[in-house]
Amino acid sequence: MLFDKFTNGAVTFANHIVMAPMTRCRADHADAIPNAMIVEYYRQRAAAGMILSEGVPVSDRARGYLGTAALWTEEQAAGWKKVTDAVHAAGGQIFAQLWHCGRIAHSALHADSSPPAGASNKAAANSQTFVILDGQPAMVDCEAPAALSTAEVKDVVQQFAHSAWLAQKAGFDGVEIHGANGYLMDQFRCPVLNDRKDQYGGTLENRYRLLLEIVDVVAELFEPRRIAVRQSPYGNFNDMLPDPDPLVTYPYLAAELDRREIGFLHVYDQSASWIHDAAHPLMAALRAAYRGAIIACGGFDRARAEAILARGHADLVAIGKPFISNPDLVARLQQGKQLTPFDQATFYAGGAKGYIDYPAAD
Repeated sequence: MLFDKFTNGAVTFANHIVMAPMTRCRADHADAIPNAMIVEYYRQRAAAGMILSEGVPVSDRARGYLGTAALWTEEQAAGWKKVTDAVHAAGGQIFAQLWHCGRIAHSALHADSSPPAGASNKAAANSQTFVILDGQPAMVDCEAPAALSTAEVKDVVQQFAHSAWLAQKAGFDGVEIHGANGYLMDQFRCPVLNDRKDQYGGTLENRYRLLLEIVDVVAELFEPRRIAVRQSPYGNFNDMLPDPDPLVTYPYLAAELDRREIGFLHVYDQSASWIHDAAHPLMAALRAAYRGAIIACGGFDRARAEAILARGHADLVAIGKPFISNPDLVARLQQGKQLTPFDQATFYAGGAKGYIDYPAAD
């Protein structure tokens, strides 16, 4: 099943393997345009049934890390068009992951030195980002955010709409809205962080309002089956706090996405634990609420991938770090070949080393 074709509406993938979105910080921060190295990186990995791009900031203030290729200008879209052309020429498909980092940021990353944007003004403890300080790359603590006004929240919705429009121009096969890992959409979802008194705070419906408004405007551009939404239940990355009622929260969103006929719900288990437990109730609850394709992510190898597909808790399996050091990961899994270990020291920034110099298997 893992290596069979997969069809979801008008979308057909060569297999059930997704290359998970991974920040690699290889663009020039000044213009955030994908360069030739980034084109080659994605081309090498086009055998994945579906590539989810690295998180793509939708505006300057959406940026949270140095060197992330973005998608709010025509020039950036032209750079991404080279990426999508290369992936398509190699037989693959690629979705753009649209991203707003929210409070996981620093004013040094923003052209106007604006503070990070947040659902509230609560800072992320024990969370760092990657910036240029005094002319040198440096890891620094995230700054305290400024809570977005209601009007500014509406602006964020339009920033995602504009970025989705550029993604169409750039030739992406679809888009994923990043709602996970403690970034802006996740900050709005969290009842502890989100203490707003307007229509974007308080009830579960209000806390998901921003994400669903973005889904709705993006669906005016992309056919709904070509839209994905990512969530990270139980995740604590970027100082996130456990949801008080995940078996209500996430099925609620799943049902709202189902009602809109959104194509993909991407579920990331940061701990790589509960998602592999057949008895854990969340995946079954999501399946009951949502008829689209579920992407499962978090610590998958071939055996675990085949198991979750067989029990019907997911339709596709996203794999991250092994794709970094194994551009031919699909073939290696299918043929049972040994995987090349990755070098974590080269994950972020730098040049070709650890990025496009991993060889395919003989």
